[in-house]
Amino acid sequence: IESTAAIVKDTVYIGCFDDHLHAFDLATGKPRWKLKTGGIKAAPSVYEGKVFVGDEDGMFWCVDAATGKKLWDYETNGEITGGANFAGSPEAKTVIFGSHDSTLYCLSIKKGEVVWKVKTEGPVNGSASVSDGRTFVAGCDSHLHIIEVKNGKTEAKIELSGQAAATAALHAGKLYVGNMNCEVQGIDLKKKDVQWSYTPKKAQAFYSSAAVTDKLVVVGGRDRTMHAIDREKGTKAWIFPTDGRVDCSPVIVGNRVYFGATDGVLYVLDLNTGKEVQSLPLGEGITGSPAVAHGCVVIGTTD
Repeated sequence: IESTAAIVKDTVYIGCFDDHLHAFDLATGKPRWKLKTGGIKAAPSVYEGKVFVGDEDGMFWCVDAATGKKLWDYETNGEITGGANFAGSPEAKTVIFGSHDSTLYCLSIKKGEVVWKVKTEGPVNGSASVSDGRTFVAGCDSHLHIIEVKNGKTEAKIELSGQAAATAALHAGKLYVGNMNCEVQGIDLKKKDVQWSYTPKKAQAFYSSAAVTDKLVVVGGRDRTMHAIDREKGTKAWIFPTDGRVDCSPVIVGNRVYFGATDGVLYVLDLNTGKEVQSLPLGEGITGSPAVAHGCVVIGTTD
């Protein structure tokens, strides 16, 4: 399991490389239903009683959340590794996702019909962020794309220092994304310019998506380290070493940071100091991210 779970009320939805999308009871872990798909690396998204997820065969699925019945599907020409996001008016709601066929798609939620699609110059790995009528996506063309949700018109392209595999995190008019050139970059959306770049001493690529607070940008690196960066200055606040690369995206809950690493350990850190509160060995390796709801942490392992 490399997918990240979605938790809605009492149900956990998660994809797996057994070529199925699964639904489990949150309290007991008992199966509710499963749907035959391709192998799933992407995180499912749940909206208005429907589950949306893409698979490694390039198929994007819309499924009834209660029964697991397929409502519609849409075929792209590349694997889908990022989750879906949503936009539009109540009368014209849409779902937005990227594919490795170098395209960002916007489909109608009701029937899966194309509203618009935007071609990029490289595969889209992460999920699209949405805010104020715009969607933001960073990809393997080393650019952040700012696109109008209504019509798919590109408002701006901001050059990054490297290809991006992660989802861009959006907070207070700023956007934060790590890249394969071993940097995390903070972008001012009003100025449409890179505000700062953070490069650790023994840097490796960043595949983790950041979690952001008013003060910190918290993101994992392939240098086997969780990094906390000052959100305004782009300087190191604290670091925490692990025994495996951290492709997992951290989740912040209160003053705790939850994440896993390829050493198979689930880590819990103090948000302010970066000190370990708890560590829990789970399996061979963790690349999917934790989901937190109703006092529970749900996370998958590669074994």
